[in-house]
Amino acid sequence: MNRAALYKISYGLYIVTSGQDGKFNGQIANSMFQVTSNPGSVAISINKENFTHELIKLSRKFVVSILVQSAPMNFIGLFGFKSGRDVNKMQNIKTKTGTTKVPIVLENTVAYIEVELEKELDCGTHTIFVGNIVDGDVIGNEEPMTYAYYQHVKGGKSPKTAPTYVKDEPTAASVQTAPGPRYVCSVCGYVYDPVKGDPDSGIVPGTRFEDIPDSWTCPVCGADKSKFELA
Repeated sequence: MNRAALYKISYGLYIVTSGQDGKFNGQIANSMFQVTSNPGSVAISINKENFTHELIKLSRKFVVSILVQSAPMNFIGLFGFKSGRDVNKMQNIKTKTGTTKVPIVLENTVAYIEVELEKELDCGTHTIFVGNIVDGDVIGNEEPMTYAYYQHVKGGKSPKTAPTYVKDEPTAASVQTAPGPRYVCSVCGYVYDPVKGDPDSGIVPGTRFEDIPDSWTCPVCGADKSKFELA
């Protein structure tokens, strides 16, 4: 099978929050779609290992916040590559409480949809949660981020629990043309490519990994330089 066919499917990038009684969490998701218009309903795919999965089953409700195209990578990394069992992701994030009483993420988002769970579909490693829309609003005018933009422009990767995760393999062309080898973050899978550098962190294109200051951290998850391995 040519897995490249799957890359042609269009996805967005979202933050899904859930929980109750002061116990809340949020995570990045890219598999969400509208199921019906009347009544309005949506479906999301969540890995069973994720803390958010546990909270959706417990509370029977969730919120989908749609990310803007300009959302910074460290913001995406917080919700995409850190576990809510270890980190309070909502602690320093601007949110508001809506109809479902689940926190709605307002930072770096263009709109939100509040959902009450209606049914579940067991898909092995993931559960598809289908729910009825109870509220929603547009909170910005920026372009929403597509998964293609996240991958090809921002250089983002899928966490291992994502339904779209595929292990990244360097191509022969990238190895031959790079000023040095690529290194991969052992925590989140971000690949440092010396051809591209990390301009947002002041690392200009053409900088070898060995020449990056030791104080540099992964632009996605914040892991130390020591957590990187030869790709």
